[in-house]
Amino acid sequence: MRKIVVVNNPKDWDIDIEEVEVVDAQRYLTDPTYIEMKSARVFNLCRSYKYQSSGYYVSLLAEARGHRAIPNVTTIQDMKSQTIVRAITDEINETIQKSLSKLKSKSFTLSIYFGQNVAKQYEKLSKQLHDLFQAPLLRAQFVYNKEWVLESISPIPVNEVPEHHVRYLLKYAKAYFARNRFSSARVSKKVYDLAILVNPAEKDPPSNDKALQNFIEAAGALGFYTELITKEDYRRLSEFDALFIRETTSVNHHTYRFARRAHADGLVVIDDPVSILRCTNKVYLAELLTKAKVNIPKTMIIHRDNCDRVIEELGLPCVLKKPDSSFSQGVVKVKTQEELQEELKEMLYESDLIIGQEFTPTDFDWRIGILDKQPLYACKYFMAKDHWQIYNWDGKKKDVAGDFETVPFADVPFFVLHTAMKAANLIGDGLYGVDLKEIDGKAYIIEVNDNPNIDAGVEDQILKKDLYLTILKSIKRRIDLQKNLVNSNTHEPS
Repeated sequence: MRKIVVVNNPKDWDIDIEEVEVVDAQRYLTDPTYIEMKSARVFNLCRSYKYQSSGYYVSLLAEARGHRAIPNVTTIQDMKSQTIVRAITDEINETIQKSLSKLKSKSFTLSIYFGQNVAKQYEKLSKQLHDLFQAPLLRAQFVYNKEWVLESISPIPVNEVPEHHVRYLLKYAKAYFARNRFSSARVSKKVYDLAILVNPAEKDPPSNDKALQNFIEAAGALGFYTELITKEDYRRLSEFDALFIRETTSVNHHTYRFARRAHADGLVVIDDPVSILRCTNKVYLAELLTKAKVNIPKTMIIHRDNCDRVIEELGLPCVLKKPDSSFSQGVVKVKTQEELQEELKEMLYESDLIIGQEFTPTDFDWRIGILDKQPLYACKYFMAKDHWQIYNWDGKKKDVAGDFETVPFADVPFFVLHTAMKAANLIGDGLYGVDLKEIDGKAYIIEVNDNPNIDAGVEDQILKKDLYLTILKSIKRRIDLQKNLVNSNTHEPS
């Protein structure tokens, strides 16, 4: 994939870096060579990204051509809004305060060149700001009012880099392009680049090591260059064509930020940010499924004004769930009024709304994997030993999880499959795991999970390696469709 640095005037970028092509903005915008080019990384170093300026159009038209622009239009717009800047940088407030704590002044300007600053003490802050606002050259303005606040962040026109910083700019630019795998020889033979987000320290990840290896092999067979990335690789998302998340997701978490950023950058994403938002909140799911008349256990959305009616509505024992609970954590069974009051007090302190459900004991839960609105696999997850849930985190290590049985679709009751698909299709067309209970010839949805488990030796028992190929084929098909749409729009007659 070609690497193109776009500037207003080639004299602005008098730096010779191997495999990096320097082009002036007018030529990039008008030359048929770049209009017809199917694949490129475009590093926009124009003097201004002002709306309808040539710098703005470089990033805008790069997106229309299917090129990867850094910064893209989303980042350009984000930098213009003080509200968005404050919201996005709230998560790095601790780094801001620590990095600037020794300053005596009431204002401070931080220059960031390809994620770095000339002073070592600002290295971490510079990297984090570059991760959040992916532009080659940035100027961050801070003011002090009881604490340090990022007042604004904006691109630095390349021709305004101070003379005494030019040697650092040269050093950081060479390191940046050398470190990033934008167009290496090994990748040029591959059709697309796939990033799989993992957390090596996660105790119970959605896919075990063998499954990850199976995904990589399946991807290679389809022409992908695949790389396992971690939360430290946020800045590198624009290198890839697709992101596949294999780390437990949550909204207030870096997994959601990865999904949001990848989606904004035009990558194909599984799990997409909308699916994460919808699946990880049980209050939303309860409302959605009830409105769609999908069977669920008797359910109550509990708040401070109706918590005295829980026993009347659900009886005892009943189940209480935190809105963002997962893997049976944040889900409790209460047997007495005292237990109920204690748990309600704790949960309603953390969230204004929680879920209450009638207790519906079964020997196992169905899990139906669904992709592209079609069933993918079916499993029975049995309850952990001497426990009412699939997972018993307080049990002995060998008894934490119950047994499982992967089942051919021919052996799955039709009403289970039908109910699972109806629920998942309300969320989207991504990869979901639908949990259901089978009671008296009816299926009841327990939850719809984004980021479902795909473990070697469990969910793949029937399809074997075809399970991994099916998922990777879906990702490839989505990229192909996206590329074809971009190309057809680019070549429409005026």
